Amino acid sequence: MNQRFRIAGLTVAALLIAGCGLFGDDEDELKPAELVDIEATIDVKRLWSAKIGGESEFLRVALRPTGDGARVYAASPDGKVTAFDPETGRQIWRTDLDLALSAGPGNGEGHVAVIATDGIVILLDATDGTQKWRADIGGESVSQPLIEDDTVIVQTIGNRLQALSLFDGQPRWSIQRDTPPLTMRGSASPVAVGSVVVAGFDSGRLLAAEIESGTVVWDILLSPPQGRSDLDRLSDIDGALAVVGQDVYAVGYQGRLAALASESGQVLWSRDISSYEGVAADWNSLYTIRDEGELIALTRRNGTEIWRNDSLLRREPTLPIPFATTVVVGDLEGYIHFFNAIDGAAVAREKLGGKAITSEPFVMSNRVYVQSDGGQIGAYAIVDDRPKRTQPDVMQDE
Repeated sequence: MNQRFRIAGLTVAALLIAGCGLFGDDEDELKPAELVDIEATIDVKRLWSAKIGGESEFLRVALRPTGDGARVYAASPDGKVTAFDPETGRQIWRTDLDLALSAGPGNGEGHVAVIATDGIVILLDATDGTQKWRADIGGESVSQPLIEDDTVIVQTIGNRLQALSLFDGQPRWSIQRDTPPLTMRGSASPVAVGSVVVAGFDSGRLLAAEIESGTVVWDILLSPPQGRSDLDRLSDIDGALAVVGQDVYAVGYQGRLAALASESGQVLWSRDISSYEGVAADWNSLYTIRDEGELIALTRRNGTEIWRNDSLLRREPTLPIPFATTVVVGDLEGYIHFFNAIDGAAVAREKLGGKAITSEPFVMSNRVYVQSDGGQIGAYAIVDDRPKRTQPDVMQDE
């Protein structure tokens, strides 16, 4: 069974185990797709790599690199938070929190936030890693904390969205939503759009709330539950949300991918696509992963499909992240795949150790940073060594 499921109660656990047969009896159908050789058409270079801490051994956690332009931040499951020089990989500071971490880092306003498995939020100074405060949010979180203005916003797997003061960690407001009997293990990381925060929930609901007050601006059901059993009615919004301008893009498990107006929650368009990884966006296109690992690109304007690529079926690919002319995807064996953003063709492949990559890559400037479950981070760039002409050739009459 996929480790993404978390189960509420022994009765539901029995239901889920009994439901395993629904996925088919042919063992070959459940095996990850074998990678085939590709002819690299771009030159990808690993610029640096570093060990950030211990491995992730059990359930997936929401630990992924982030940055603020001057530094790249990464956290390990065994409680180490590190800041790196993005150009050289030189360690600027490291703080050992002596706690098991499940989410982060989030960064903003000169601070870095991480969340421990026991529901403790820790805020650090981004300059030197000095600890500023700790706050108990009363539940596990596997979504990246959001720092916006003077507020730290976190979301627990118990479907509670909370705001804490950036200055002392004191609670400001919270929003609680119902939790279905059976849900996927995960939570969508909240995102800021202007003065509001947008968050998704296990019930298939998506809402926007004022960052300052917590007042709910709109609340919609993006992915209505369907079917008779709890398994059939899973409709979680657990994957990444994307924002471009004033438009928000979200996708639910066994639901749909939709574009929404951030000020009203009005659905601008939608497509029947199921994903628990979420959606990523560049200026023109959207990218997502279907449940079995098929990559899909859509136009951002109206959701028209551009291309599909099924070469990573059942390899548990991460969300495709736009990077230069490509989208970048990690997989369960530590491979990093680069696909052409225009047509979905594979253009390069690298490997970061032998452990799975379960968190999506992070792009900053002209580099992409990837973290593996083995506690390693790598920085990559697309290298163009072709000679460039500074002036056009000119024919002259003799």
